[in-house]
Amino acid sequence: MTTATATLIPTGTYSVDPSHSRVGLAVKHLGIATVRGEFGTFAGSLALTEDGAVATGNVTAASVDTNEPQRDAHLRSPDFFDVERFPEIGFRSIAIRPVDDETFEIAGELTLHGVTREIALTAEIQGAEVDPWGNERVGLEITGQLDRADFGMKFNQALGSGNMLVSDKVKLSLDISAVKQS
Repeated sequence: MTTATATLIPTGTYSVDPSHSRVGLAVKHLGIATVRGEFGTFAGSLALTEDGAVATGNVTAASVDTNEPQRDAHLRSPDFFDVERFPEIGFRSIAIRPVDDETFEIAGELTLHGVTREIALTAEIQGAEVDPWGNERVGLEITGQLDRADFGMKFNQALGSGNMLVSDKVKLSLDISAVKQS
């Protein structure tokens, strides 16, 4: 079950507009530098009613792009996303709870690399607006964090300094523009 969100967002069903949205990740490399990437293919929806809210989304794992082709190929391999066996990453909210007028917490289930685990996300409402073509839109910034080892992604290497080649901690960052469906 979900609980109602504080709403600057009018009730209705909204679909993510991929041309005005971004789904990103960030992870430490060698313990000293942050590598950022994005997924180019994704979809999602947010349904708001008087009784609650439900958010869903999916990402095509093979669309990962870190601006380095060799690294991207490695990320698509069985060491990481294993896109041949697990082509999609999926999310479904369990509960959405308002924190204040512009922020809410989303508890949900993330399915990644064939494993489903609960994850907590924080969403900040950036605003609602009607675009020049009459479409009602809402903007959200969503952040979260996961431990990739919890999803069976265990590829790594210890370095002489004590750092690891790749951090298990992965930061998630989504900039979402969603359009209300008629």
